[in-house]
Amino acid sequence: MLAKLMSYFLLGVVRFLTGSQARWYGCPPKAEQRIYFANHQSHADMVLIWAALPEELRSITRPIAAKDYWTKTPFKQWITTAVFNAVYVDRQASPARTPAPAAEAAGNAAPALDSAAETAAPGGPDPAPEPAAPPSPEALRAALPDSDPLAPLVRALESGDSIVIFPEGTRGHGDEPQPFKSGLYKLAQMFPNVVLVPAWINNVQRVMPKGEVVPVPILCSVTFGAPIALEPGEERRPFLDRARRAVMALREV
Repeated sequence: MLAKLMSYFLLGVVRFLTGSQARWYGCPPKAEQRIYFANHQSHADMVLIWAALPEELRSITRPIAAKDYWTKTPFKQWITTAVFNAVYVDRQASPARTPAPAAEAAGNAAPALDSAAETAAPGGPDPAPEPAAPPSPEALRAALPDSDPLAPLVRALESGDSIVIFPEGTRGHGDEPQPFKSGLYKLAQMFPNVVLVPAWINNVQRVMPKGEVVPVPILCSVTFGAPIALEPGEERRPFLDRARRAVMALREV
């Protein structure tokens, strides 16, 4: 009950300070599993998107929260856990290196290919090696170590939740988002059926500038764009650049 009352209180405060306007430009507010990915300029980004979503989407959408910042005090931890139902991400984690399933398959296939070449008809062409099949989404999720910073997001998506992420990984300081890190690409590989929705957060960095603790009333908005999808065979950097352009395109909408 206390968490519910606090959510109503925070919703009123955020909307009073920012207006918290949601603009659904490229897709409707639909109760389907989604990964919302947005630019990142303030710790208030998480709160603004939470407030901008309609109630039926807030209840099934979990924003990510930097564990080192949002667990500094018991009150911050309670807010992010009980009110926002956030997914904590450890920005200091060093994921263990594990061999990719595709690489393992290719390695295991090598003796068989050598054997086939030895038994080929004399003078005939060597059999062409079969290309290794890309690992399945299930195999990619199973290979992810618990120490990987993406592990909490994977668990949230496996449970059916939608999530809000900031692919820059850290707050930007310019008009354009920094190059996206690989997390969004990996999640798109592991969850091909989850809808990827870009979003542009406008003005929130002026509400809570870095180093400030008292918010300033400024009209803000969140624009949600048309979903994108990872194309078959699309490489990491082209996909991330395309996702970044999809976010940036919403500035002018």
